[in-house]
Amino acid sequence: MTTASPTDIRIPTDLLPADGRFGCGPSKVRPEALQSLCATGTSYLGTSHRQPRVKSVVSEIRAGLGALFSLPDGYEVALGNGGSTVFWDAATFCLVERRSQHLVFGEFSAKFAAAAATAPHLEDPQVIESPVGTHPEAVGHPGIDLYALTHNETSTGVMSEVHRPAGARPGALVAVDATSGAGGLRVDATEFDAYYFAPQKSFASDGGLWIALLSPAAIERVGRIAASERWVPASMDIGVALDQSRLDQTYNTPALATLWLLADQLSWMLGNGGLEWCASRCERSAGILYGWAEASAFAHPFVAVAGQRSNVVGTIDLDPAVPADQVAEVLRANGIVDTESYRKLGRNQLRIGMFPAVDPADVQALTACIDHVASHLA
Repeated sequence: MTTASPTDIRIPTDLLPADGRFGCGPSKVRPEALQSLCATGTSYLGTSHRQPRVKSVVSEIRAGLGALFSLPDGYEVALGNGGSTVFWDAATFCLVERRSQHLVFGEFSAKFAAAAATAPHLEDPQVIESPVGTHPEAVGHPGIDLYALTHNETSTGVMSEVHRPAGARPGALVAVDATSGAGGLRVDATEFDAYYFAPQKSFASDGGLWIALLSPAAIERVGRIAASERWVPASMDIGVALDQSRLDQTYNTPALATLWLLADQLSWMLGNGGLEWCASRCERSAGILYGWAEASAFAHPFVAVAGQRSNVVGTIDLDPAVPADQVAEVLRANGIVDTESYRKLGRNQLRIGMFPAVDPADVQALTACIDHVASHLA
């Protein structure tokens, strides 16, 4: 006797989503954006990033982000190579004066805290931690000069609102890791000084680039630290990145495809109604996913507090009788990819990307497909 493999389970064609990509980074790239990149032929890829053809794309990105986030006067957009991980290191050099406070509630929010803790020129950071599946709140403290918040914890599917902490000393900065939240969640720019992210989530591009929306206070801090005796490597100097961005370029060579796809996605987002349209679309997808899980006999949302459930990264626990790794394996065999849980969380869980490029109708179809697979596995 032989036992059929779970991947032999076939999902009826009429249940399948039109696009089966639900990854949390890299996320779904709109086919139209890829087609627009291909249409450039030999005029863009393989050309100098210091010339007008590429600099015009950087200019479009900077202007588009300013419009998308309704940046107040004096705020600027800086771009640098390396992604959000590099920005954490850059922030320890250029944004934290002496001591930072970090809210830790998952894998990625812990990484900036770790970077600050190992920086020899800084005091030990203040870390406020809460269990995974929840988020803590910032607490104003006279010795803190930078508050490190996370808009959306990609590893757990917890989102938090962005607000300046009550009781923070005058001049303290608020830096927000927005890698998976930016472009899919609402935010008020007056509540932050550095809102930084990478383009492989809501902005439907590739990684390897960091983007920071900087307030006048953050720009002043960067300049003041640069004028001090603190040594800062040029590749991690936010001031250098800002100076280069003002010239519509990056300090060193960027990935041109990443820039193009980001600019195309921004144009699509703005053309459909801007940040409010994007946030509403993600909210609609999240309502479908969590509503299905709450009504399901074998699934339930991992995040217990409804107001903390992410609208861009949905985490759904499954009953032990329905192994999540097998569900994800069957989905992948049927063209529905990247629904696996975060590798270090260790739960019987699916994780679903619901960024603006993902059609809510495809999220609806995904839930039907999960039901079909579970009925065959349980």
